[in-house]
Amino acid sequence: MAVQNGRDLLIKMDMTGDGQFETVAGLRASRIGFNAEMVDVTSLESEGRWRELLGGAGVRSASISGSGVFRDATTDERARQVFFDGEVPRFQVVVPDFGTIEGPFQITSLEYAGSYNGEATYEMSLASAGALTFVAL
Repeated sequence: MAVQNGRDLLIKMDMTGDGQFETVAGLRASRIGFNAEMVDVTSLESEGRWRELLGGAGVRSASISGSGVFRDATTDERARQVFFDGEVPRFQVVVPDFGTIEGPFQITSLEYAGSYNGEATYEMSLASAGALTFVAL
């Protein structure tokens, strides 16, 4: 796989609840992470006293974060409304030469900042709120 442009990693939000996804405006940096809790089943009979884990058990989750410049676009307004209403819309994350991850996410953090002689910026964090699907490219 060739080196990819970071700007090609896109975070998209369902704007209307009917599957109309739009890229979240103004993002300069974005990240997605996957996590799986482990279930330790080590016992006195574990070979060599090595830890044993129960495969396929535990809670899986994903987190998304992004930061960028405030553009007062439609997606900015929708993100604010989703946060304040506590909605859990569907999001898509497009990872170049990898695939698309889609599912429900809750916006868990929305921060705005700015300096006197600079642009207004924002940071957003999301947590998975249900089953995710993956479609390879």
